[in-house]
Amino acid sequence: MKYEDPACAYCPPDVRACRNGEADARGPGFCPSKVDAATQDEAHARYSDPETRKIARESAIVESEGYCKWTRVEEIIEFSKRMGYKKIGIANCISFVDHAYVLSGILESHGFEVVSVACKNGSIPKEEVGLTENQKVRPGQFEALCNPIAQADLLNAHGCEFNVVMGLCIGHDSMFFKHAKGLTTVLIAKDRVLGHNPIAALNLADSYYSRLWGPLKPAKPPKLPPAGRRPRS
Repeated sequence: MKYEDPACAYCPPDVRACRNGEADARGPGFCPSKVDAATQDEAHARYSDPETRKIARESAIVESEGYCKWTRVEEIIEFSKRMGYKKIGIANCISFVDHAYVLSGILESHGFEVVSVACKNGSIPKEEVGLTENQKVRPGQFEALCNPIAQADLLNAHGCEFNVVMGLCIGHDSMFFKHAKGLTTVLIAKDRVLGHNPIAALNLADSYYSRLWGPLKPAKPPKLPPAGRRPRS
């Protein structure tokens, strides 16, 4: 079978050869090393850039030193220190202002300058992008549009070297990433239903959250695909 796209999601647990430097020898047919080695080589070459090399190196050191010991907040602090950042931006959902307040205080206690911008800044009415009353969360009331472009522009304008996203809505977070100039990490991924723990939906996809599956769901979804084969066309 000829594969055209990488499909790492289907790599069986007993393969995953890239971890051991054996992708060329043991990688399945859909392994990136088999499907598109040229793109991999081009990406590999970019690690020779000094700034990229530094980010990759410090990230790996934070991973190893804090493995199963440091919280995500601690990792943010350690990475920022190792990178020599002085000014950190927080792009938060308006619902997470209290959490942003705590994070800001923690970061400042480590000597960082902090800039924070909530999503509703600018108070742009949702009607400006074509929403009708019945498309609002609370019809009949003023609702401000989430404004991730201004969040990014403000953090850019005020010299933030590293940004932390806290609970931006789907799509709004994507626009922030697109417009932010500094590197960005996510501290909170919003999921109101699951207490902001979105992985729970995947862990329970075949039980409590079976509604996630679409009309093309296999009659018996495979738990683990057989080695070297992709279980769907």
